[in-house]
Amino acid sequence: MDTALTRSQFVRWRIAIFAIFLASGLSIATWASRVPSIAAALQIDKAQIGLLLLGMGIASIVGISTGPIVMARTGARLGMLIGMAVFGSGVILIGLGTDVLGSVPVVIAGLVLFGFGNGSVDVMMNVEATAIEQHMGRTILPVFHAFFSFGTVIGAGAGAGAALLHLDVATHAGIIGAIIIAAAVVCFFQVPVREAALDPAPDEKAPFRQRVHTALEAWREPRTYALGVVMLGMSFAEGGANDWIALGVVEGHGAEAGMGALALTVFSVGMTVVRLFGGPLVDRFGRVAVLRVLAVTAASGILLFILAPSLPLVLLGAVLWGIGASLGFPLGMSAAADDPAKAAARVSAAATIGYIAFLGGPPVLGLISQHFGLLNTLFILVALVIMSGLFSSAARPLRAGEPVTTK
Repeated sequence: MDTALTRSQFVRWRIAIFAIFLASGLSIATWASRVPSIAAALQIDKAQIGLLLLGMGIASIVGISTGPIVMARTGARLGMLIGMAVFGSGVILIGLGTDVLGSVPVVIAGLVLFGFGNGSVDVMMNVEATAIEQHMGRTILPVFHAFFSFGTVIGAGAGAGAALLHLDVATHAGIIGAIIIAAAVVCFFQVPVREAALDPAPDEKAPFRQRVHTALEAWREPRTYALGVVMLGMSFAEGGANDWIALGVVEGHGAEAGMGALALTVFSVGMTVVRLFGGPLVDRFGRVAVLRVLAVTAASGILLFILAPSLPLVLLGAVLWGIGASLGFPLGMSAAADDPAKAAARVSAAATIGYIAFLGGPPVLGLISQHFGLLNTLFILVALVIMSGLFSSAARPLRAGEPVTTK
């Protein structure tokens, strides 16, 4: 039962989803920018960091995989409120485990909450954002992901400042977690009830089993997996940067912790700029051409980051890395939503694939890096973004009702 919205209601809805994207990015960068400080406080090495990330990644994948089912039970509106409260609490618990309790198990518990809540919300916020894009009739999903990047810029910048000022992780994480939980409550009241988000009025809800079937039906379509390949490479590159770029600068290039956070910041700035202004480029040149150019840019940036002999060139590589990885995920979401009648199920499925790579990939990199070194391990990302570019034709526009087989 999608009801017509007034302009004021639509604007509030759009601002609320912008804020949710920003909060998600803020939480991830808060964790990522303080990894060196957390590792030092807990006296753990890269392999143990990789195991922490693996725990978070498993929880995230569970959250992502169950996101459509949560939507079927609660609807996206309530589901996002619960999920944000969960990952905001996880951020707080990570800080308490690091500095107050000095406990790796407590940090793991915080990462589990952080990962599960973020994973579930990521699916639902993308469903909401694609609905807004369909309502507007033009490419705007990259702007939503730009707000995710705004969150990472703010979070990385705050993390760099906190590290340089020697602010403990518990205080830093406590402030950020409280902000996220407060934002969740405000946003809840601005998001409208929508049938496509499995949010109809209580007296009009289809049976739960039928709504779960609707939420999961896209997994039978070949195009879902083709888009998943496109998104996997870029999501892997983005997730790898968020979790390992700071440590790569510190350990791989011998810089200080504050400079590692700065590298994450410039990566996020490059990504944010393209997401803000990339929509008109996509409308003019098409998804496929843009994705191919950006794949080349990302591969070049990662190679420069790995091989650069000086810190300025390392930072330039981080910028190119962020620019190249900027649109793979949002354009995959846009492609999944081409047919409004099936957008929710397809977006949920595509988001699941992308976020499995985004959140599950970094722990794998950490375990591999223990044997080959972190910078050498990043060559894996080069291969994956090239693969993403090669499969970019799967993102060509699909008209409503067109079969979803790939060519």
